Amino acid sequence: MKTWQGRRVFLTGHTGFKGSWLALWLSQRGAKVRGYALDPCTEPNMFNLASVGAVVDDVRGDVRDYAKLEASMTEFEPEVVFHLAAQPIVRRSYADPVGTYGTNVMGTVHLMEVIRKTSSVRAVVCVTTDKCYQNQEWIWPYRETDPLGGYDPYASSKACAEIVSAAYRSSFFPIDRLHEHHVALATARAGNVIGGGDWSEDRLIPDLIRGFLSGRPVLIRRPTAIRPWQHVLESLHGYLMLAEELFAQHAKFASCYNFGPSDEDVWPVERIATKLVQMWGNGASWIRDAVPSAHEDHVLRLDASKARVELGWKARLRIEAGLEWTMAWYRAWKRGDDMAEFTGKQISAYEKM
Repeated sequence: MKTWQGRRVFLTGHTGFKGSWLALWLSQRGAKVRGYALDPCTEPNMFNLASVGAVVDDVRGDVRDYAKLEASMTEFEPEVVFHLAAQPIVRRSYADPVGTYGTNVMGTVHLMEVIRKTSSVRAVVCVTTDKCYQNQEWIWPYRETDPLGGYDPYASSKACAEIVSAAYRSSFFPIDRLHEHHVALATARAGNVIGGGDWSEDRLIPDLIRGFLSGRPVLIRRPTAIRPWQHVLESLHGYLMLAEELFAQHAKFASCYNFGPSDEDVWPVERIATKLVQMWGNGASWIRDAVPSAHEDHVLRLDASKARVELGWKARLRIEAGLEWTMAWYRAWKRGDDMAEFTGKQISAYEKM
């Protein structure tokens, strides 16, 4: 399925940052997309600014609402399912662990159950996170064979989503019987994603942008924390490539995959913040937040060798270029540009690389 023209795609979480980018990319490739998600949780937000609702069948619903999710998917009869709906914020998971587990674990269970009842489905990509691993705070990047875990409710809930997906694959969508049930299911674990249009709480880039716009120094919680940074189009490209192989019923791809940058692009938070301060100019600055915060992993790296070898996926944007693309997006928004058009141009530019 090198072409997505006319393919019916069910996308949960299409009102979020990554979901909005994916919806626009799928639409640009000619797919018929039905999105299922809650209302955007920030103002402003990528969904409205980039006019995502104009190119998808926009359904508002909660993945914890099994009846509504079932009705929406079975009526649409999708061929491909991307599951991005989640409660994705670490600190919010401390404030609302029940809601976090309800969305990230039971929401995944509900989706898998509905897929069992939807005979049209051929490919499923369940998106989790790089934080699903049992973090050892070591220097080596995590591989897909490393143990799952999670210190905080968010990380552990996404590890649970991985376990749920693996259990459904073993129990209901076994690889050796793909010719009978036709559902090829994989999970995807991406690094720390950046890009224009993100206004989420407690994320580095949105926090910096808000501070730059207000003219106040930005408080940074953990400037020495090390993360695998990558532009949003890098991970989405991986998801699309994975879905294409699954749709082609290539059984070996019904597995789990990391999508992360090369080790040269694994930067500490302070290096990202300082680089963006330089790019923005106009007196922008950041300072360390002296207020103690909840536990977060300090060192995190991903080994994407499996995706490179098996899928032929590789990062196209080095981190500095990804930061430049991100700042270009926010500057265009600040100028009042048509952000649907601008986002589409960035997608097209990426595809031509």
